[in-house]
Amino acid sequence: MTPVGTEPELADRVLGGWLGRIAGNMLGKPVEQGDLWTRDRIDDYLRQACALPLTDYFPEPPPGGAALELRPEWRQCVRGRIHGSCRDDDVDYAILGLDLLETHGFGFSTEQVGDLWLLRLPYLQTFTAERAAYRNLASGLKPPLTATYDNPYQEWIGALIRADIYGWTRPGAPRRAAALARRDAVLSHTGNGVYGAMWAAALISAAFTAPTVRHALDEALAVVPASSRLARTVRRVISLHETRMTWEDTLTTVAEETAGLGWIHTIPNAAVLTAGLLYGDGDFTRTLALTVRGGLDTDSNGATAGSVAGVLTGAEEIPVQWKEPLQDTVRSAVFGFDGVRISELAERTLRLAQAEA
Repeated sequence: MTPVGTEPELADRVLGGWLGRIAGNMLGKPVEQGDLWTRDRIDDYLRQACALPLTDYFPEPPPGGAALELRPEWRQCVRGRIHGSCRDDDVDYAILGLDLLETHGFGFSTEQVGDLWLLRLPYLQTFTAERAAYRNLASGLKPPLTATYDNPYQEWIGALIRADIYGWTRPGAPRRAAALARRDAVLSHTGNGVYGAMWAAALISAAFTAPTVRHALDEALAVVPASSRLARTVRRVISLHETRMTWEDTLTTVAEETAGLGWIHTIPNAAVLTAGLLYGDGDFTRTLALTVRGGLDTDSNGATAGSVAGVLTGAEEIPVQWKEPLQDTVRSAVFGFDGVRISELAERTLRLAQAEA
């Protein structure tokens, strides 16, 4: 494990990861419907609201019909109306992962992940592959059959959004973080769905010690098969960025190459996320804004981008407009955690990271 600096620095970066994940999730939540809220449509909305460049949470919808097409939770997720975080599965799974590690330690089994879902997570707060796996668990199936039986969502983004906790608790150890994420992911996913989780965990772990976001991306690529479509897509975005192609043209190019997979599939979302991180170039606000403006699964991508950017910068350097509205409070569907303090979650995560170090 690579040293990550002093205890205060590690604490600041872990808190930055939590704050970044929650802020990025909140930013993307109003427009979380990728087949409706395309990249062009998101920017049209922002232009009408005089909010480009995007430097804060989404503004309230301008007069007209746009409000009817936003997510129902938009009233709790737009600037001036945020009083603590909204409930969302992108944050619930980070909390659930923390509870898993506190309960079972780093030697947890995939079966124990499933047992904790049944104990702590309401069925109707699961979606796509997670709901299929939950149903299979309740029917008595065991992993890895829980991921493959009657589950058409095996390569969607769900496992990727569960991976942050493994990066935060294995700082500077991307391969170890990826191994933990894989053990969790195979409950509900296969193939690129699992690789996405491994990549995300490694990316967040690497962000603790990497000098730049590009270095973190390179380290994360090393934990997944080089021939996988996930790795090839991430490398494609990196290569386009290196040619100095614009962010817009990069996303247009990769969207054409990944067409037909759907807006919740791991592959096109990994492309949007990679582009947001590269063109954001370490700037927290720009990273969140570009990632969410990229469309597709906006709240999930915003959450992961925020986690990486928050670890890179640390909580102290996250601009105040992203932190203050959260009021250090999380709403969660995970039993026993609704209303928990973000600072408490970070402190508990830090203890796990220190114990392993």
